[in-house]
Amino acid sequence: MNVRRAVLADAMVIARFNQAMALETENKVLPEELIQGGVTAQISNPAHGYYLVVENDQLEIVGCLGITFEWSDWRNGQFLWIQSVYVAPAGRRQGAFSALYQEVIRTAKEDAQVCGVRLYVEQENDSARSTYLALGMAKTHYDLLEIEV
Repeated sequence: MNVRRAVLADAMVIARFNQAMALETENKVLPEELIQGGVTAQISNPAHGYYLVVENDQLEIVGCLGITFEWSDWRNGQFLWIQSVYVAPAGRRQGAFSALYQEVIRTAKEDAQVCGVRLYVEQENDSARSTYLALGMAKTHYDLLEIEV
């Protein structure tokens, strides 16, 4: 598995993966124009974050995840947020997510400004939660709340 930062040429694949993930985990349909624009904006503007993709031996993208940032005044550091995780069914159970995750942790440890890595997981997604816990993540005492505006 080869992990690399996404480039604009990867935006369509990442957008399709995000659509598949939203449908699979939340039964939610993401409009193509909206998700394509969002993925393109994140790849184009490093202040928004970035994506990592993982390729198989044939250099086909089989998975991705997004990274966004949160500044913590309490820790005088930056959290990396893992978002939009998706591995295509044909690439599952072959180490694709583990390779992506290990790259996130490696880069986080190399950056003195990074104080932690976070993600959120759907409450019913026991499989994903088990994977994250097995890789060393721990449940926090926070609940996630939001309001759409």
